[in-house]
Amino acid sequence: MVITKNRLVLGATVVTLSMIAVTSLGIHSRGQALFKASPKELVDEVWQIVQRQYVDGTFNQVDWQAVRKEYLNKSYSNPQEAYKSIREMLKKLEDPYTRFMDPEEFKNMQVDTSGELTGIGITISQDEKTKQLVVIAPIEDTPAFKAGVLAKDVILKIDGKNTKGMDTNQAVSLIRGEAGTQVSLMIQRNGQTKKFDIKRARIEIHPVKYSQKKSPAGNLGYIRLNQFSANAGKEMQTAIKDLETKQVSGYILDLRGNPGGLLFSSIEIARMWLNKGTIVSTIDRQGEREREVANGRALTTKPLVILVDKGSASASEILSGALQDNKRATLVGSQTFGKGLVQSVRPLEDGSGLAVTIAKYHTPNDTDINKHGIAPDVKVELTDAQRQNLWLKERDKLATLADPQFAKAVEVIGKQIAAKRTATAEK
Repeated sequence: MVITKNRLVLGATVVTLSMIAVTSLGIHSRGQALFKASPKELVDEVWQIVQRQYVDGTFNQVDWQAVRKEYLNKSYSNPQEAYKSIREMLKKLEDPYTRFMDPEEFKNMQVDTSGELTGIGITISQDEKTKQLVVIAPIEDTPAFKAGVLAKDVILKIDGKNTKGMDTNQAVSLIRGEAGTQVSLMIQRNGQTKKFDIKRARIEIHPVKYSQKKSPAGNLGYIRLNQFSANAGKEMQTAIKDLETKQVSGYILDLRGNPGGLLFSSIEIARMWLNKGTIVSTIDRQGEREREVANGRALTTKPLVILVDKGSASASEILSGALQDNKRATLVGSQTFGKGLVQSVRPLEDGSGLAVTIAKYHTPNDTDINKHGIAPDVKVELTDAQRQNLWLKERDKLATLADPQFAKAVEVIGKQIAAKRTATAEK
């Protein structure tokens, strides 16, 4: 996400199921500060924002002018009627990420900047084709993670309520709640269903964990990045600088299960590894590109391997794609999730909010991340059972040679370190 003067821009097209006050970002409802718009004015305000900003100039083959006429010809006696029409209007776009939030939903929308959450700790999205609610990834060491929820799980029911056709806002309203209370999720995985009863909790997220690893490849720096929160860049900088003082020979950056977060955080972290080159391009409906580039301030040039899997999404894909395309890092693991849309989240006059897809982002080599994801350079697939055992039942094996993806990363980086030493010796 990028906070601009007028709006909040989301690089991640996901919702984290937790609560935090949106006003902590300085995003205040203009309705509270100025006046409350009439219901019809609110409908028109939403239409106008989509008209100006939506990523597809054809509005996904929808006659957007006719839509305006249809909904402004209606009479509205209260805000709830306007909210219903706005949702109907936006549904015509068939874009699950362009969505309306009533004042309560907008207030409780998760914007992860404080590093503290209240909820179960998963990020969800709506599949564009099936319209089903899908888990992008559980956040490490949260209630959902410990219960065994996995990336790509389909949420069929929430507390017994069928989720067919349900948008992410409705799902958030049902799943979130006070710490200590319980929510029941019916999950579909590989054609089988399973029920999870999960107790909500207050969650503190420390995005970066790091350590030295003695390995056959030598003394390595291992950095686990869980989420791209506002303080992730600062913690990443601390980790790299500390590991540099310990004379590590190379680095393994673990982005497995990282669902993304703040767009500017991924750019900031990319610059710590990359001296030159494009990091990411955002493309609006006019085809205009805004490029983010490295600034010559990399903290290290030592060999780097990045671990990715199907839970690596959005900002994780920006970072791994940037370093892969610039030949700064080798990616090891499995195909990433595939989320590459940018949204603008704006407060409306009455305290409600609107998220509008305004752009898509591409990697430096012009790869469209959305729906496709990023292919690793070295593929090491794990079954769901292997992933559950590794991340839940046998955590002591994670990031050791008993972890198949980590072991392959050590093998790959060992060859790179050896090659670098040979090249240095020949000079």
